[in-house]
Amino acid sequence: MNFDNLKNEWSANDAEELNISADMLKIKEARTPIDIIRRKMKHEFNYQIVALVIMALLPYLLNFSPNMKLMYLAFYAITCGFTAYYFFKFYQFYKHSYDMSMDTRKSILWFYYEMKLNVELYKALTYIISFIGLAFIAVYLFIEKASIFARLVSKLSPVYILLNCFITILIIGAITELWAWYYYGKYLKRVKKVVDELDFEN
Repeated sequence: MNFDNLKNEWSANDAEELNISADMLKIKEARTPIDIIRRKMKHEFNYQIVALVIMALLPYLLNFSPNMKLMYLAFYAITCGFTAYYFFKFYQFYKHSYDMSMDTRKSILWFYYEMKLNVELYKALTYIISFIGLAFIAVYLFIEKASIFARLVSKLSPVYILLNCFITILIIGAITELWAWYYYGKYLKRVKKVVDELDFEN
């Protein structure tokens, strides 16, 4: 029996076990941000349900006129339509994230890219709802405060109005991007770091 060969095989097996253990540690490291993201998704869902309920009560709390109530409900229905699509995608991903095997790089990579897509949908929904809200405010001013609105528009130059619209869009964009990063992005970055380390070592 060749003891040198046996010794070499033994050393190779030890190195392979060490490599597998290191990979497993990295995979376990990814679980923490994934668990945080799941928890945040659950909170986000609850917040949005509460926000929709409050939005449904707004025309009654603010004593809108009957015409404005109908107009508001039309805008609210459009908002609910977009939100329902997002909720459906959001829930599907959340549910599947518990079905995946958390002991493989492939599963972590799947979670990373699917969550990244959900964050983009989340940002798109925020932009849509913001612009629906701005459109309703414009309609409200035009119908309910027509004389004040007309006087205000006549006094302002088109350049000033366009500049304000542009600044408003920038503010909405900055808030949306920063919130998405704060709430999900930084944890996604930690997941990606683990995947990149596994890729580098393999």
